[in-house]
Amino acid sequence: MMTLIYRAIALFILFFVLRCMFREKDFWKQVTATMVIIPLVLRILMIK
Repeated sequence: MMTLIYRAIALFILFFVLRCMFREKDFWKQVTATMVIIPLVLRILMIK
């Protein structure tokens, strides 16, 4: 049960980071968002 909650929270954060990344015009802010997205995706897939 806790794993599902953990994944849901990570997915929630991932959604907003992706939305922010595509709305952002500055290239370096998009790169920063990508650096945040990578660990979130790995956590959702439960890859260490």
